[in-house]
Amino acid sequence: MSAGGVGLAAAGAAGLVAAQAGPALTALDGVRLRLTPRLAGVGAAGHVALTFDDGPVAASTPAFLDVLAGRRWRATFFMLGEEVRRAPGLAAEVAAAGHEVAVHGDDHRSLLRRGPLATVDGLRRARDAIGEATGAAPGWFRPPYGVLTGAALLGAASLGLRPVLWTAWGRDWRAEATPASILAALAAGRVDGGTLLLHDYAASGSWRATLAALPLLADLLAARGLAAGPLADHGLATPAGARRGPAAGHGLAPRPAGLRRGPAQRPA
Repeated sequence: MSAGGVGLAAAGAAGLVAAQAGPALTALDGVRLRLTPRLAGVGAAGHVALTFDDGPVAASTPAFLDVLAGRRWRATFFMLGEEVRRAPGLAAEVAAAGHEVAVHGDDHRSLLRRGPLATVDGLRRARDAIGEATGAAPGWFRPPYGVLTGAALLGAASLGLRPVLWTAWGRDWRAEATPASILAALAAGRVDGGTLLLHDYAASGSWRATLAALPLLADLLAARGLAAGPLADHGLATPAGARRGPAAGHGLAPRPAGLRRGPAQRPA
């Protein structure tokens, strides 16, 4: 191959790498909020989108459903396909309580470590598992670690999923997280009109701190005159084909007594 041919091939390869990995820059708070506010989840002023990642897990998610029901809050749960397959009844319980279900991935691996075909297949598997378990078609997608790729964006679009990240997060997956540290981390980000990221499961056990932080968050939102709800109520265009769970749009339903919760503990 001539020197010119080698140069063209190298430029082409570099372009493919940039197209695949370039969207990962939106994982950086400054880049995301400044250049892609809709992707960050900036919505209606006076409203806060409350979102939870990494479930559903029988050891923790039911406790979050109880607290949310007590507050009459609805939220968006970004679910992992592998967890839904472990506990389909619990996934159904989340939707039946009026919460919005969304895709977090089929497992919690960074999409930078996956090729295009594997990325799209994982999104499809997760979407189908969530839809089958809950009877609601997910319309939102948030990748593990907030790291998007070109393949993920194209695959999400082909599956009717709209990517959304966050404007403030509680950093609540850390073992050392406390209710106060979670609230402080959230308050340091954009809250009014923002999308808040929390976790209804963490292998470190720090989900208990997240649970205890919810009353503190309620006090913060009340002091600022803000209402909490799911992404569907956040002033963002609802993805085409998305359907809410059975009770959505009709207030917060009590937990159905007969739904199955799945295994007692998620593997570490």
